[in-house]
Amino acid sequence: MSDLERRASALLRIDLDAIVDNWHRLSNRLSPPCQCAAVVKADGYGLGARVVSAALQRAGCRRFFVATLDEAIALAPHIAGAEVYVLNGPYHHSERDFVDARVRPVLNSMDQVARWAALGRTLGIRLPGILHIDTGMSRLGLTAEEARKLAADGETLASIDLVQVMSHLACADQPDHPMNQRQNESFTRIRRLFPAVPAGLAASSGIFLGPPWHHDWVRPGAALWGVNPTPHKPNPMAQVVRLQGRIIQVRDIDAGDTVGYGAAYRAAGPGRMAVVAAGYADGLFRCLEGRGAGMVGEKRVPLVGRVSMDLVVFDVSAVAPDLVHPGEFIDLIDDDLSIDVVGAAAGTTAYEVLTALSRRSLRRYIGGQL
Repeated sequence: MSDLERRASALLRIDLDAIVDNWHRLSNRLSPPCQCAAVVKADGYGLGARVVSAALQRAGCRRFFVATLDEAIALAPHIAGAEVYVLNGPYHHSERDFVDARVRPVLNSMDQVARWAALGRTLGIRLPGILHIDTGMSRLGLTAEEARKLAADGETLASIDLVQVMSHLACADQPDHPMNQRQNESFTRIRRLFPAVPAGLAASSGIFLGPPWHHDWVRPGAALWGVNPTPHKPNPMAQVVRLQGRIIQVRDIDAGDTVGYGAAYRAAGPGRMAVVAAGYADGLFRCLEGRGAGMVGEKRVPLVGRVSMDLVVFDVSAVAPDLVHPGEFIDLIDDDLSIDVVGAAAGTTAYEVLTALSRRSLRRYIGGQL
């Protein structure tokens, strides 16, 4: 164990081999010529965009999506030769920053399209970008009518190198939802306005809807990091993260004793408690009070009392005493206590669990040909 690990309060292990394996699992569900990109926004869903993207690039991924221009500028130098696209597109007066950074926009409105085309004419080149079509989310993207107008506007299209047309599914995690079929039909009609331009619709859950939703490109995000893309079914993805908190103190309490702020937990009988050096500053939501758990070996132990900023308490009465003592670790997220399980206990999603993981935890990357 290194000096850093000896003094760490919390350890976050990120399995790069599992991430690469998940990308291959998703890629293997596709039929050529469909290709698999990767969404690494929000710092790779909290896991470190530079490191995870480099591992994916070594595995063969060549197209990456982030949310903002600053994310793209920070990432692009670390995956030289790959295409980096910004989902939010260019804000006003940021177009030249895209060109300078050699990153590409997703064009979400006629205004973004016009500004990108104008810069291309000024520079005398056709600037690459992806065109986003709204097929039902009413969020970002051109309407069907706007897409038809653009398709008829030869001057504007002549100034843009349309790399792809894309849309986004609203209910892909509900495979029987009728909106999935409606959106795919709408997208298929609109993409025909741009003949010979590749198309992409499916993100993580959309891949599992089947080949009609795959088109030419898919862009998984959450599934790469182990989030279950098929809720209510066994998770087909490998687990990626393991978060552990160090035990600071083990103490016995009597019936009637309270634990933590607000005396929110009162012991019904004698018990043994492990105080762990992790809290909401490390990504453990305060709402896990009375609903969260940890793992000691194969034994699940309940979280008791309120989650503090730096501390949390687990009832380890049912665990053999020699397995729980100061200096050892309790698993807060692992294969059994997955990010989906933690998210459900917190009344949220695994996405939020991942992006809440703190930089205070000591990070260790495993595998990935580091």
